[in-house]
Amino acid sequence: MVKTKNPQDFRVLLLAKKDNLFAERAAEFILKHFQHSLIFSGTRHDKLPGEVLNWEGDLLISFISSWIIPDDLLARASYAAINFHPGSPEYPGTGCTNFAIYNGEKEYGVTCHHMKAVVDTGNIIAVKRFPIEPADSVYDVTQQCYTRIEEMFYAIMDCILQGKSLPVSVETWKRKPYTRKQLDELCHIRPDMTEEEIQRRIRATTYKGPWAYTRIGNRIFKLQS
Repeated sequence: MVKTKNPQDFRVLLLAKKDNLFAERAAEFILKHFQHSLIFSGTRHDKLPGEVLNWEGDLLISFISSWIIPDDLLARASYAAINFHPGSPEYPGTGCTNFAIYNGEKEYGVTCHHMKAVVDTGNIIAVKRFPIEPADSVYDVTQQCYTRIEEMFYAIMDCILQGKSLPVSVETWKRKPYTRKQLDELCHIRPDMTEEEIQRRIRATTYKGPWAYTRIGNRIFKLQS
């Protein structure tokens, strides 16, 4: 009879968003409960170091990080490779909150799912939804996402530590993932746009400050707050 591995003995790799309090608390949890753990935090501009790319273990977790994980690294997670995504199944990919605000959604959510080489396409584990209020900004909705992702993270980790199988959601992704190119296009303000369209884009692409810009010839002019 093959003895089942104790989850606390799992070799865990956590990839997390840098300078994010929610991600820092997730890292503290992993370090406390899994003695064989590797944590790497960074921005989307940071390259994954060799220590991460050569990792082999049981559980790989992406916690609101922007990296696209190589397929061979995903395959080296013997138990699971899961992602906590700040968007509902209707909004996979990059800039999901921006597009939800642009589309005037009244409900949004966060998703935990198995990872595949193509971002936000793996089978869904769990979804948590919440209402978007008319006055909510991209920042407001993003912070609500982080709060619910943290709640979901602890629930999923508790499930793993108890030796239970990961949940299986009946929900599925509703579209192809949004891309960085599409988000950049959303930020682009053109002279032929209506005032309504301009304001809609500015609202959807303002986080702590505006991302919107216009182009005249070869020059780019960014909106100032």
